[in-house]
Amino acid sequence: MSRQAWVVVGVVAVVTLVGAVVLAVRLIRTRRLLGTLGVNGKVAFYGALLYTVSPVDLLPDPIYLDDMAVLTGALLYLGRLARQRRAANRPPTAAPDVPSAPDRRRVP
Repeated sequence: MSRQAWVVVGVVAVVTLVGAVVLAVRLIRTRRLLGTLGVNGKVAFYGALLYTVSPVDLLPDPIYLDDMAVLTGALLYLGRLARQRRAANRPPTAAPDVPSAPDRRRVP
C-alpha cells in the first residue's frame, strides 16, 4: 500500500475513534437517568458500554463503526425511554376553566 493510502486509513481510524469516544461520553452522561429508566435502560446502558470496550467486535477494532452504531442505538433507546417516563409521570393537563359562551340557539 502506498503512503497516501495509509494516511487515509489512519485518518478514517482516528475520525471513527473520536466519534466513538464522543458517543461513549454522551452515553455516560445519561447515567444519571438510569434510576428512573428501569431494568431495560440499565441493560441498554451497560450492554452498550460492554460492547464498546469488549475486544470481541463485529468489525476489527481499528474500524469503530459497529461500536458507534451500538452507542447511537443505546442513546436513542434511552432517550425514548426517558421521554416515555416523562410523559407517564406528567399530570394530565386539563382545559382551563373558561366560561362557556351562552347558547344562542333558538329554543321554541
